[in-house]
Amino acid sequence: MMENKEELARIITAENGKPLKEAQGEITYSASFLEWFAEEARRIYGDVIPASAKDRRVLVLKQPVGVAAIITPWNFPSAMITRKVGAALAAGCTVVVKPAEDTPLSALALGELANQAGIPAGVYNVVPCSRQQTAAVGEVLCTDPLVSKISFTGSTATGKILLKHAAGTVKRVSMELGGHAPFIVFDSANVDRAVAGALASKYRNSGQTCVCTNRFLVQKGIHDEFVEKFAKAIDKELHVGNGFDAKTTQGPLINEKAVEKVEKHIKDAVSQGASIVTGGKRHSLGKNFFEPTLLTNVTTKMLCTQEETFGPLAPVIRFETEAEAVAIANAANVGLAGYFYSQDPAQIWRVAEQLEVGMVGVNEGIISSAECPFGGVKESGLGREGSKYGIDEYLEIKYVCFGGL
Repeated sequence: MMENKEELARIITAENGKPLKEAQGEITYSASFLEWFAEEARRIYGDVIPASAKDRRVLVLKQPVGVAAIITPWNFPSAMITRKVGAALAAGCTVVVKPAEDTPLSALALGELANQAGIPAGVYNVVPCSRQQTAAVGEVLCTDPLVSKISFTGSTATGKILLKHAAGTVKRVSMELGGHAPFIVFDSANVDRAVAGALASKYRNSGQTCVCTNRFLVQKGIHDEFVEKFAKAIDKELHVGNGFDAKTTQGPLINEKAVEKVEKHIKDAVSQGASIVTGGKRHSLGKNFFEPTLLTNVTTKMLCTQEETFGPLAPVIRFETEAEAVAIANAANVGLAGYFYSQDPAQIWRVAEQLEVGMVGVNEGIISSAECPFGGVKESGLGREGSKYGIDEYLEIKYVCFGGL
């Protein structure tokens, strides 16, 4: 088993460049979903409802929705599969997995492990394809009447296309789409803890996660202290390099297009008055390696605060009041994750309830786990994954009325 875990971690590092230690962490994370949903399979309870007539009995059954098409991204090529497939199999569904074109080997390796584990043939299926064929394969999965359920993780733009395709046969859908996470640091925050949380939230997987911070909002009273400590932490603790090197914390971005987007956001911000505190350019290693970057004097008119960067760029906006911070945070048309640091209990309750996101980290920068519901609001998606709620996405509710008793 340990050999399988290490080999799968090495496949992930080879495919998408994330540091080996991070890939090993993903394998543990991936396995946690399989363990969780294996236990939840025993708790798919129905109901007996008191009937309005004495000669009736009312039952509610939960049954598998059917064949589920699973479309996953490249940034967590193992965990994004198990979070969906674990729930689907526990509910009694079979699955067809279409992995991202950049990372097909992880999905195929999981298929081999499923075979070794005794999963019957035809239950876990993988359909890898080229970049050129991705749109066509996605359309077939969404329109084929034999497929009853679509679960997708990826961009909001692609999610909208898949929703249109799935509408023709009125399929069940789960959509975990783009984010634009705010990270608010209030004057009352423990600045050192906020810096540690910011480092983890922003630069995990080189900033290529849907829940990583995209906008830092720092109150004026502690703004300068936070920026200074954050810059020192970036320079001291982050090491760009080959993912197989033990000291590496930041691997390459997934492709040239990703690097160009980071460069575009930095150039736009600087042209409008932002200042580069550290980083700001491609790393000396070349290719798709990019320096972890911190910007200050950032405004809400800049691209990096309007779009999801999906890279190692941390833009800092200074704010004055709580109301101002919440308004800026909620101005986005997406709402996946949000984070804030405060030691004021009343403020914590107010802001946690007011943030328009599906997940809130209070004095925490990493919040994902198998037992917690993962998903967003607005254009960040539909449904929840993980937790006791995740299995419901793959179940139909059937009402049965027994009469004449």
